[in-house]
Amino acid sequence: MSMPPPSSVLSLDLNDDPSTTLEATTWALAALIATLNDVATKPSAEVLGANPQRTAVLEAVGLIRRDGDTLTLHPSYRYPDGPTNRSAAQARLSSLRQAVAAATGDQGETGGWAGQDDEVLRNQGRASAGTGRAIAGKVIPALPGLAQRLDVQGSRILDVGTGIAALALALAEAFPRAEVVGVDVMERVLGLAREELAAAGTEAAGRVTLRHADVVDVAEQAAYDMVWLPAPFLSEAALTQALPRLIEALKPGAWIVVGTNPAAPDPLRQAVAGWHAVRNGGNAYDADRMTKTLTAYGLRDERAFPTVPGGPVLVAARRD
Repeated sequence: MSMPPPSSVLSLDLNDDPSTTLEATTWALAALIATLNDVATKPSAEVLGANPQRTAVLEAVGLIRRDGDTLTLHPSYRYPDGPTNRSAAQARLSSLRQAVAAATGDQGETGGWAGQDDEVLRNQGRASAGTGRAIAGKVIPALPGLAQRLDVQGSRILDVGTGIAALALALAEAFPRAEVVGVDVMERVLGLAREELAAAGTEAAGRVTLRHADVVDVAEQAAYDMVWLPAPFLSEAALTQALPRLIEALKPGAWIVVGTNPAAPDPLRQAVAGWHAVRNGGNAYDADRMTKTLTAYGLRDERAFPTVPGGPVLVAARRD
C-alpha cells in the first residue's frame, strides 16, 4: 500500500477558520515529536499502539500507514537507530519552542542565538549530534583521503559554532586519534558545553577543546584536516568574512564540510525560512549557492550530501 505525502493530506480550509487548522497542525507536530522520542527506545509498533489518540492524529495528517492491524510510521521518519530518532525529535522541538517564542512577541536577536533560553540551546545542540554521526558515517568516508587523515594521531577538526559541543563529541567518538576544537561566540553556550562534556566523562570528551571566539577572527593557517561550518547559523556578513579565513585554516588537501539549508519547495516554507533566518541572525544560502561560493574561492572536488528529508544538505570541497 502506498502512502500519500503529508502535503496531499493536509490543507487549510480558507472557507472556515484557518486558525483552527493551523492549531491542529501544531498538535500534529507535537504528536510527531513525542512519537519520535518514544521510538528512540521502544519498537515503533509498540509506540504507535500504546497511544491510540496520539497515533490517530498522525494518521489524520498522513504520517501513519495502516495495513489491517499493522501501523507504520511515514518513511521520512524511519531513522536507522535510537540516537538519530532522538536527534530528529530534538531538532523539531527546538523549532517548536522558537515558534512559541515568536508567538509571544519575542522578536529574536539579529546576530545569533543569544536571545534563546538554555533549553532551546540544549535541544538544538543535541539535535546536532545526529549531524555529527552523519558526517562521520557517510560524508567523511566518501571524501577521498579524509578518513585516512583523521586516523593519524593528532589530526585536527575545527567545529565552528560548537554550541553545546554535541557534534564535536560525536566526531571525537568516531575518530579516536583526532583532536576537535570547538569555537563559539557565546560564552553562555560554552558553559553548557562544558557541563555536557563533563557529564559525558569519556576519553573522547577529553579530546574536545572549547574556545570562546568569533569565527570571523579565526587566524590559524594550514592547521586543520577538516572544518565543519553550519552556515545557516551565521549572518551573511559574518559568513562572507569567515569563509576565506576558514579556507586558509585548512591544511593542503584538507576538506571543509558546510551545512546548508535545502531549497524551500513551496512559498510557505520559503517564507518561514526567511523569517527564521532573520530572527536568528542567519542567511539565505542554500546548497547550490554555497557550492558556487566554495569553487569561487578555489576549492575543488565539490560534492553535496543530502541528510534526512527536509534536513540540511552537507556541501564539501577540498583545498589544493
